[in-house]
Amino acid sequence: MEMSSKLLEKAVAEISLLPGIGKRTALRLALHLLRQPAEQTTLLAEALQKMRNDIQFCSSCHNISDTKLCDICTNNLRDASLVCVVEDVRDVMAIENTGLFRGIYHVLGGKISPMDGIGPSQLNIVTLIEKVKAGTVKELIFALSSTMEGDTTNFYIYKQVKDHGVITSAIARGIGVGDELEFADEVTLGRSILHRVPFENSLRSI
Repeated sequence: MEMSSKLLEKAVAEISLLPGIGKRTALRLALHLLRQPAEQTTLLAEALQKMRNDIQFCSSCHNISDTKLCDICTNNLRDASLVCVVEDVRDVMAIENTGLFRGIYHVLGGKISPMDGIGPSQLNIVTLIEKVKAGTVKELIFALSSTMEGDTTNFYIYKQVKDHGVITSAIARGIGVGDELEFADEVTLGRSILHRVPFENSLRSI
């Protein structure tokens, strides 16, 4: 794509690196910013830089946070003995949007996937097992996407905790096989949490 400005070309190239953004969309966004007051672009740049430099990951659940512990983990109205295990911070946001879950979360940061070179040691599994062994967790809800990798990850964690007196459950299969949680509608996702089933029962469908 030929452009009369190298500065514009550089901006478009950087914007197009964002997921789901092609060169044409990147050009449209860059031209839009050029038409806005300079201070608006400055505010956007400052917000992005501050987010990148200052955002943290909760030391307890690994959710994104502005402080060492996230707002969910420090909320006394949440049931800290009920832990929902998810793959990604986007899944936390999706479940929170349902307004139906009052426990806390544990973000793994991915799924076990030998094909991609991702094993248990690359995920936040050790800290989850430590919570269970400490006796602070009564129930783990497995809320990973219903893919082979998700089921493998669920089963791996289940084997690590099954002898520690913790209840293990899985979200109901209202979520289609192969679907990602972040794309599920709020009603379906909320019902899947409420109507979760014992994890041992879910093994029969694997």
